[in-house]
Amino acid sequence: MDIARTQPALAWVLGASLAFASLAEAAGADPRLLAAAQAEQPAVIDTLRDLVTVESGSTDHEGLETLATYLEARLGTLGATVDRVPSASGGVDIVRGTFEGGGALKIMLIAHTDTVYDSGILDTEPFHQDGNLLYGPGIADDKGGVAVILHGLSVVKAHGWSDYARITVVFNPDEEIGSPGSGETIAALGAEHDVVLSFEPSPAKAVIEHEGVLLSAAGTSMATLTVEGRSSHAGAAPEQGRNALVELAHQLMQTHDIDAEVPGAHLNWTVANAGTVRNQIPERAEARGDVRINAAGANERLLAALQAKVAESSAVPDTTTTVALQPLRPMYVAGERGQALANLARDIYAELDGRTLLMHPTTNGGTDAGFAGRSGVPAVLEGLGLAGWGYHARNEYIEIDSIPPRIYLAARMMIELGKRAHAAAPSP
Repeated sequence: MDIARTQPALAWVLGASLAFASLAEAAGADPRLLAAAQAEQPAVIDTLRDLVTVESGSTDHEGLETLATYLEARLGTLGATVDRVPSASGGVDIVRGTFEGGGALKIMLIAHTDTVYDSGILDTEPFHQDGNLLYGPGIADDKGGVAVILHGLSVVKAHGWSDYARITVVFNPDEEIGSPGSGETIAALGAEHDVVLSFEPSPAKAVIEHEGVLLSAAGTSMATLTVEGRSSHAGAAPEQGRNALVELAHQLMQTHDIDAEVPGAHLNWTVANAGTVRNQIPERAEARGDVRINAAGANERLLAALQAKVAESSAVPDTTTTVALQPLRPMYVAGERGQALANLARDIYAELDGRTLLMHPTTNGGTDAGFAGRSGVPAVLEGLGLAGWGYHARNEYIEIDSIPPRIYLAARMMIELGKRAHAAAPSP
């Protein structure tokens, strides 16, 4: 990638002097676009039914493959050139759709198709409607985001919009497990675009009063404690062994609140294993922990703190404990340019009878927006999916009345960004 060529194309989002002008004094919503977004609601519900009734946990390759085939067809119907990008981890391929236009804007739209739910979840939590709420596993996180992308594109296509150089759509099948197969692809593609819009859900209005967008999200890492001891017969000669499980328990207690000493890092030990049979002193034990990072350098500081704490004491002599920390997903920080996108989204929402759009400052949840913005090239905004709640829990839902405004927002942002990129592009 030629950074020198990329930067001038970004002039319309760079620097305080080039911040977005407010749309607050606009005459109101684009009536044709709004009518189209409102008319799209039944079709969005049908799409959500299609998506949710295919179980697609991160390890359910059959379900994810079914959705990949479905989304290939949907993107093709919209006029995209569709291909598969192989997963770096050997999982299900990433689905990519590309649209070529006649303008200057290069924009990427991202969402994920995998969920956290085990196979069989639809038996106890079927897709169903109750008033303004539409329920189903993964319906908010993130099948609602997939639907907003598909139907936002449908609206702008019907609107006759082609004022863009390229639109790239990326549907990721492994976001819920840290994007091991897709993260590098998303980072590389993000660096080829001016703007990335990510469609994770907005918290439901029943929870936080207004729909919103997200300005930052934690990076994720995995901490590992490994203890090496010595095996022996648990009944006849336990004293000849060195119990790695007992030492691991000691080290977990020593380190369970270590993050209090490391600003910007949060650690929770979540998985442990030791031994294989009941009557043998275990010679090896391991624990893994979920780490969330909210500050630069926090990974390194947390690793150093863990190593120092483990070295302080041991409960079982002649055991060795090692510590490792593996970064998984980078932090997402909107920054000045992402904030400008958020301000534009706020002004577009104000066109809809003056409604409020919240600016959520941060979350400890991870997001592919971190990969998308890692290069520092594109302006990135997260949280453009449907409003919902119950993510990763029972009775996940979206609010049906969030569908028209979120479709309108996605379509209106693309059109406005295309217009501004076109105006800022150098004459041929």
